[in-house]
Amino acid sequence: MRTLGLMTSGGDAPGMNAAVRSVTRIALGHGIRVLGFKRGYEGILHEEFVEMEARAVSNIVQRGGTILKTARTAAFLTLKGQKKAAHNLQKLGVDALVLIGGDGTFRGGMDLAKVWRGQLIGIPGTIDNDLFGTDFTLGFDTAVNTAVDAIDKVRDTADAHERFFLVEVMGRHSGQLALAVGIAGGAEEILIPERPVNIRAVCERLCAGRHRGKTSSIIVVAEGVEGGAFRVAEQLKKLSRNEYRVCILGHIQRGGSPTAADRCLATRLGAYAVKAVVEGETGKMVGEIGGRRTLTPFRDAVKGKRRIDPLYGQMMRFLNL
Repeated sequence: MRTLGLMTSGGDAPGMNAAVRSVTRIALGHGIRVLGFKRGYEGILHEEFVEMEARAVSNIVQRGGTILKTARTAAFLTLKGQKKAAHNLQKLGVDALVLIGGDGTFRGGMDLAKVWRGQLIGIPGTIDNDLFGTDFTLGFDTAVNTAVDAIDKVRDTADAHERFFLVEVMGRHSGQLALAVGIAGGAEEILIPERPVNIRAVCERLCAGRHRGKTSSIIVVAEGVEGGAFRVAEQLKKLSRNEYRVCILGHIQRGGSPTAADRCLATRLGAYAVKAVVEGETGKMVGEIGGRRTLTPFRDAVKGKRRIDPLYGQMMRFLNL
């Protein structure tokens, strides 16, 4: 092992920079040269990279986003693009590639593995926390804290005006973020794509709460719920004739300085990734389950199903009284 490639891809997530720092310095400590490709697979296709020296990753552990930038590259989705990427990696003498990103990044890694003989190791970086094979992904903890802080502020307005507020958080196919945000933010309802939404039942519970003396409520909605928060608000208004306000947090959830938990997780996973490369592993994502290191094949990481704990539903029946 002489040269290791490193890239961030897909949606950015707080903690990516901490992972870049960890991979770079741990690899350099093993005497391995590190090339940082700009904008993910696009950087490989255009041979746009930087030589990653120890000082190149100074003072980035506290920064959100990614110093290597990120992009989604249509050209790489074709077999021609994948072969070109493989050719460029071989020409540059890259023996292994560490991918920091989510399911799209790892699907790209699976495609690249069909045409390139180098090693591929992934680090889970996505605020959705939707990858199988790890308890938490980079950025999840920071995104939860960002969204909860926003909900705390929204609740002040909801209470002052005695209104119902729907807060939409990210999560097109996963409700992990919405669940954590809703519970930590004391939401009365949490709507996620993994469970069918009974708007009439939600309306009845909210109205029952008002009859018990609740003058305001917060409903957390994952963006993947059909129609999103605006559609849910329209349906609730028709059924109850109450006024509903919608707050969409959007990309604010991805930004900001990573929490200590995300920085530590990123640093550990970066070290695990280099260890996996040195030991000859390939086509796998590093992670942690119950505090123990894990290696999960890319296919399982992106296709495996994360189970929603039924205890959440039981808790919500009592917590929203």
